[in-house]
Amino acid sequence: MADTQQVDPKAERRVAKLARQIDAFAKAHGGAEGQVAYIGERGARIVLVGEDGGWGDLVAPSYELAEKAVQKAGITVHEDFDGEFAAKVRTGPYEWTRMAGIQVGGPSNT
Repeated sequence: MADTQQVDPKAERRVAKLARQIDAFAKAHGGAEGQVAYIGERGARIVLVGEDGGWGDLVAPSYELAEKAVQKAGITVHEDFDGEFAAKVRTGPYEWTRMAGIQVGGPSNT
């Protein structure tokens, strides 16, 4: 019996777009690794960490589409955002100010 699974063209276009964005990030940062995290009804977050320590994220409409996108992009995917993978992230003054500056008496963001 033939495989009768339907291919959703819109979903496939979204996967292709995410994969292109992942590829562009990887090229800009000397390579990249990622982690996919379920974020509820919004879908899944793809966290990217470049070889140079730069980082960013993308949101996919579902965990399944996020997994397909990272697979299509061919990057290494980690199950968790911890250990050696998390230690690759390099943050600067902007991130520290945005993450905790206001709450712990750092410089204001205004």
